[in-house]
Amino acid sequence: PGCCLLQFLSYLGACDRLLKQGYEEGQVEEAMEMFQYSEKKAAEFLRLLAQFNDMGFQQNEIKEVLLLCENQREKALEELVMK
Repeated sequence: PGCCLLQFLSYLGACDRLLKQGYEEGQVEEAMEMFQYSEKKAAEFLRLLAQFNDMGFQQNEIKEVLLLCENQREKALEELVMK
C-alpha cells in the first residue's frame, strides 16, 4: 500500500504543477493517463496540443496525431497539415 500511496502523491503533484501552468483539469488527467503518468511527456503533449490548437487544428485530430508521432512536433505538424 505504501508504494501505491507514493505513486498517487507523485501523480497529484504532477497534476498540480500542470494545472498551475494553466491547462484544464480534464486535459491534464487525460494526458497523464495517456503517457503512463509521465509528467514530462504529458507536459509536452499539453504544450503541443495548445500550440496546434492555436493554429486552428481540431483537438481530436491533434490528440490522435501527437500520440501517433509520440509528441514529435515536426512530424505531428506534417501529419496535421496533410489531413
